[in-house]
Amino acid sequence: MISADASQLERLTARRVTAIYRLDLIARGAALTYDDGAPVDMASEQRRLEAVVADLDRRIEAIERHAG
Repeated sequence: MISADASQLERLTARRVTAIYRLDLIARGAALTYDDGAPVDMASEQRRLEAVVADLDRRIEAIERHAG
């Protein structure tokens, strides 16, 4: 049976991979729009995703330290 820490680590790692993929798309010039057609501020989205990755890195590191 998978431990709670391993399960959480797996979920956090998957979220991190997705966020990094989205950052890569932004770096390649991707432009997003909201449902109403308004453009998403990609600079703000990039900063938000960078913060998400940093937070996930901290959380993953904490779980790995705890798991020892």
